[in-house]
Amino acid sequence: MVIAKDLSRIGRDYIQTGFYTEVYFRRKGVRFIAIGNGVDTVNPISSEFAPFMNVLNEMYLREQSKKMRTFFRQRGNSGKPTNTLCVYGYRKDPVDKNHWLVDDEAAAVVRRIYQLAIDCHGPYEIARILEADKVKCPAYYNATHDTCMKRSNTDMSKPYSWNGVTVSNILQRPEYMGHTVNFRSSKNGLKAKRQTKPQEEWLIFENTHEAIIPEDRWQLAQCVLAVRRRTDSTGEANPLTGKLYCAECGARLNNHRSRAKQTGRESDDYYDCPTYSQNKGDCCCHYVTTAFIRSVLLQMIRSVSQYAVSDEAAFADQVRALSEVHHADAVKDMTAEAAKARKRIAELDTIIQKLYESYALGS
Repeated sequence: MVIAKDLSRIGRDYIQTGFYTEVYFRRKGVRFIAIGNGVDTVNPISSEFAPFMNVLNEMYLREQSKKMRTFFRQRGNSGKPTNTLCVYGYRKDPVDKNHWLVDDEAAAVVRRIYQLAIDCHGPYEIARILEADKVKCPAYYNATHDTCMKRSNTDMSKPYSWNGVTVSNILQRPEYMGHTVNFRSSKNGLKAKRQTKPQEEWLIFENTHEAIIPEDRWQLAQCVLAVRRRTDSTGEANPLTGKLYCAECGARLNNHRSRAKQTGRESDDYYDCPTYSQNKGDCCCHYVTTAFIRSVLLQMIRSVSQYAVSDEAAFADQVRALSEVHHADAVKDMTAEAAKARKRIAELDTIIQKLYESYALGS
C-alpha cells in the first residue's frame, strides 16, 4: 500500500504520475490512497477524476515556474545577484544578503591562482600545484565554513581534489573584478534543460562589490589563458608557442621539436603552417626554424634598445604617438558600441510602449 497526502505528493508530471497511479500500481497489486483527493484504487469511482487532478497539478507547477522566472528576471535586471551561492572567494554580507564581502582565506587562494596563471602555468598544472600543497578545494571549503553553503553532492573524503575545470572557471569569472554577472544560463520552460548563454548575452553590473583581482591583472590572465601551451617530454613549453601566425592564411603556426630534443639539431626545431599540412591546396608550404626566429627577435631587441639609448626623446615621442593611435582606435570602437546600445534601447522602449498600449486596450 502507498499512502500520500494528495496526488501532488506523488508527482506533478501528469504523464509520469498517471503511469504510476493508473498502470504501475495496479499491475503490481499495490493499493494507492491519496487522502486529500479522496482517491483509493480499491474504489474505482474515486479514481475517475485522478487524471484531471494530475493535469491541474502540473498546470499549477507551470504557473509557479513562470512566476519564479519573472521574479529572477526582475531581480537580475535590477543588479542583484541571481545565484544562491557566492563565488569562491566571497561570502554574503550578514547585514545585506545581496551584497558580497571578501573571504580573506579563499581570496588568498584566488590571488595565487591568478598569479600562477600569469606565470604561464596552465589550469591543470595549477590544479596539481594546489593539490600537492594541500589547499582545500572550493566544494570542501564551502562545506566546512559557516559563512558558506554546502552542496548535497560534496565528497567530504577528498578535501584537496582540485581539477583543471574548476581552476579555469575561476580564471574566467568577471566577479573577481568586483562585477555582478547575471543570466549566464536560462531555461525556456518547466521541462526544458538549462542552457548556457553566450558571453554577449550576460548582464554585467560593474563595481558592485570589492574586487579581489585588479582589472589589468584579470585581463592579463585572460590573454595568457587564451594561448595553448604544450610541453614536451622534458616538461618545457616553447615561449613562442601561440605567438606566430602564417602570413598567407593567418593560422597559428605549429611547433615541432620532439626530434630536436633527441638529435640536438636546431633544424629539427621548427614551425610550419597547419593549413598546408592538413590540406595542401589551401595554403603554401611555410617552414621556419626556431633558431632563426630567435636570432631575428634578438637583433630587433638590440636595435630598438640601441635607438632608445641613443635618442631617448625621439623614442619616447614615437611610443607616445603609438599609444595615442591605439587610444583613438579604442575610443572609436567604444563610441560605435555606445551608439549601437542607444539604438537598441530606443527600440526596446518603443516595443514596451506598444505592448503596454495593447494591454491597456485589451487587445
